Amino acid sequence: MIRLFTALELPDTAKSYLAATAGGVPGARWVPVENMHITLRFIGNVDEATAGDLAAALAGVRGPAFDVDIEGAGYFSCGRKPTMLWAGVARSDALAHLQERIESVLVRAGAAPETRKFTPHVTLARLNGAPLARVEAFVADHALMRLPAFRVSHFTLFASYLGHDHPTYVAETNYPLED
Repeated sequence: MIRLFTALELPDTAKSYLAATAGGVPGARWVPVENMHITLRFIGNVDEATAGDLAAALAGVRGPAFDVDIEGAGYFSCGRKPTMLWAGVARSDALAHLQERIESVLVRAGAAPETRKFTPHVTLARLNGAPLARVEAFVADHALMRLPAFRVSHFTLFASYLGHDHPTYVAETNYPLED
């Protein structure tokens, strides 16, 4: 079995800036800089044959290259308990269309449909018992954060290998977008 997801890679300058925001939230496990990305579709665990079929199907995804803006911060929660800090991604029709194309291709190739709404973001930290007031203070401190736009010229199929502290992500295949 192999654990897969598709994502947009971030430029090193964006990852370095986001990594520098880490701190000030007790109970936060900050994402290592090398793991920062924008998930397009989490696929999950599949067998090797299915992984090959999905990788081949993704080669059929077409779309134009586009710019992405990372801006602001927020958090996801389960009830009133914060579970994840994130940097936001500005609304983009091109990004939404790419994600929809990927979803459609994966479902036609046999993946189960995604049931969650697509909310593009960069995960900054996973939270375990983080005080809500500290999480809200972090979000307020970074509400006006805006990184320079960067060009997206491909998306990537990643394999994820779970580890003790953090997973290791390995880029399996890059799929080019049209400039």
